[in-house]
Amino acid sequence: MEERVLKGVNLFFLKPQYSTIPTFHFFASMIPIVSIVGKSDSGKTTLIEKLISELVRRGYRVATVKHDVHGFEVDQEGKDSWRHKQAGAHTVVISSPSKLALIRDVDQDAELSEVRDKYIQEVDLVLSEGFKKNTQPKIEVSRKEMHRDLLCTKEDNLLAIAANQPFDIGVPCFDLNDARGLVDLIEEKFLKGKKPPQVRLRVNGKEIPLSFFVQKSILATVRGMVSPLKGCASPQSVEIQVLPD
Repeated sequence: MEERVLKGVNLFFLKPQYSTIPTFHFFASMIPIVSIVGKSDSGKTTLIEKLISELVRRGYRVATVKHDVHGFEVDQEGKDSWRHKQAGAHTVVISSPSKLALIRDVDQDAELSEVRDKYIQEVDLVLSEGFKKNTQPKIEVSRKEMHRDLLCTKEDNLLAIAANQPFDIGVPCFDLNDARGLVDLIEEKFLKGKKPPQVRLRVNGKEIPLSFFVQKSILATVRGMVSPLKGCASPQSVEIQVLPD
């Protein structure tokens, strides 16, 4: 098995015994998780909104997980999905052209990593709200008007603090509104080499917008097709032009 490293992609070329056509296998790394924790009314949701906006502005895809110890309901009484669940379905999926939702019975509070591994795909980062007892890296939010002490210490895998008062416990302390600084830290720690590919598509002279997932799919496909060609072992940029018949 021969391994070639292209820009941001590891390609493993497996040479079958009875075929000269290489098979390409892409091995995805585990999606990093950062938990936003803090006491009640400290501003966790507000900070997550700011972090999402800044991450999306930089081109990343973000998933969020909200922990609710009290339970929750997402389907409305009387709706078809609610009726399916009331009738005894273990899992209900609601699908539309723009959204998909899954409602499933569980017998215990799932670990954050389990939620990621089972249900989250095609993103660069997971931001969770809550899960303060989890072992994942954490950013704690603190507002002096509400609470003056912290939930976590450096030993709790505390990555940083976002607060409107200073803390000196051996981890960086950012202003509550400094989403850019926090995202710089997240980017440095977890997202190096994961900047979205720059894939542009023009059809009949018109530029077609592409989602991040489509860009990644096109990039992987084109690199997989081009790299075995003579003189194309390490393609950094590729231009393809399709002319009319």
